[in-house]
Amino acid sequence: MPACVGVGRWVLRLPDCRSLKAKRSVVRGLRDRMRARFGVSAAETDFQDNPRRAEITASLVSSDYTLAESMLGKIDNMVCSDPRLLLIERRVEVFRYGGDVLSSHQESGR
Repeated sequence: MPACVGVGRWVLRLPDCRSLKAKRSVVRGLRDRMRARFGVSAAETDFQDNPRRAEITASLVSSDYTLAESMLGKIDNMVCSDPRLLLIERRVEVFRYGGDVLSSHQESGR
């Protein structure tokens, strides 16, 4: 059975963060929840020096396409339900190992 790689990327606005310290607290909490609940690799991948904007990327590997898609959907729901965040853009993709795209979803705004 081929491996599937799932990647989700969320570009977020953090309207209540006035400093990098406040932003990093919110981003670290979100990233740590992703890791703890879903066992994914997650990182802040852009806008590190902007206190009101963040990009978070999460990735996972699974032998089951449906499981990879489901987990990314649950992570997406968690991100979108956080009242401290405003979604600017999201992109969720699942690839078969070797590069064939099985599923791709891109959206802007909530």
